[in-house]
Amino acid sequence: MAGTTMRWAPSRRIAEVLRTETVGGVLLLAAAVVALGWANSPWSGAYESLGAVRIGPAAWHLDLTLAAWAADGLLALFFFVAGLELKRELVAGELREVRRAVLPVAAAVGGMAVPALLYVLVNLAGPGDARGWAVPTATDIAFALAVLAVAGSRAPAGLRTFLLTLAVVDDLLAIGVIAVFYTAHLAVLPLLAALVPLAAFGWVVRRGGRRDGWLLPPLAVAVWLLVHASGVHATVAGVLLAFLVPVRRGEALEHRLRPVSAGFAVPVFAFFAAGVPLAGAASLGAAVRSPVALGVLAGLVLGKPVGVLAAAWLTRRLTGAAAPGGLARRDLVAAGLLSGIGFTVSLLIAELAFGPGTAAGEQARLAVLAGSCLSAGIAVVALRRRSVLAEGA
Repeated sequence: MAGTTMRWAPSRRIAEVLRTETVGGVLLLAAAVVALGWANSPWSGAYESLGAVRIGPAAWHLDLTLAAWAADGLLALFFFVAGLELKRELVAGELREVRRAVLPVAAAVGGMAVPALLYVLVNLAGPGDARGWAVPTATDIAFALAVLAVAGSRAPAGLRTFLLTLAVVDDLLAIGVIAVFYTAHLAVLPLLAALVPLAAFGWVVRRGGRRDGWLLPPLAVAVWLLVHASGVHATVAGVLLAFLVPVRRGEALEHRLRPVSAGFAVPVFAFFAAGVPLAGAASLGAAVRSPVALGVLAGLVLGKPVGVLAAAWLTRRLTGAAAPGGLARRDLVAAGLLSGIGFTVSLLIAELAFGPGTAAGEQARLAVLAGSCLSAGIAVVALRRRSVLAEGA
């Protein structure tokens, strides 16, 4: 037993490290930097070839590329973990009270509506492409919380709760947008068939018995397969499964799966999604000046904080809703700036909206990277200034 404990100890330590938000955000950023560097190196052909490698059974229409497996499969795990966390906050956390949940949920809606509107306005003014209206609407949970953990050490605990709820809600809304607006062909029969393993998963997970635990992975895979076959983006399966898990069981599952999500699933997706080729200064300048890129940049850097603040202000005026932990206006400003870190889901929507390898798609992905980094930088300055003011108070 002692030998077994010693062999497992390093694995447990690694898992605990991967559960920290800072480490997850660093791995995400590192994967994106490696991808961007490789895609613009003399070995860029190897990067493209790696993403295009196909694996999986063709008979089931699952001979997908590695990049597609990362987007469809690994992100389903990411959204499963995010869904577990949101359900815990809504059922057993501070947000179980409606008056406390109203404000971040409304802020999430405003933080989606205003960026989408800005994107459309920018693209209507020039020869743009309105298909990408949803690209700047999502917030990257891991990246945003990592920036908050590093730069907002003196921020109130309620800011993390507010940002977490805002980020998860708008990511879930983004999944709804994907299912409705970016599903080209809907096969109803597989979607209806998915209800059978979905119901079985809910029944087994609510029983809570250890003997039945082995049934959960194959049932979850069956739901994923059928949702994927229906034409709806398979990440929707992760959200549906998460909302069926009771909170107590969900905490255990979240504890086990978060290291896999933060340490593997999200960085691997970022690695395959962030490799945008920058073909010279002239091409880069043209890409940045395109209506698609400008619309995404405006949506993330300007639309996100404006939408969050406007929705929060209007909700407080109309309903008297309280912010979690009694957040001040400057805390809501910080949350709005952090919500402009789109990254993971924004990259996913860019690929779905424009298709892989298109000029508009590469412009959108480049703008997502630039806008997310710019939003993160501005948020760091705001959080540092907040800390200085807090120390002087």
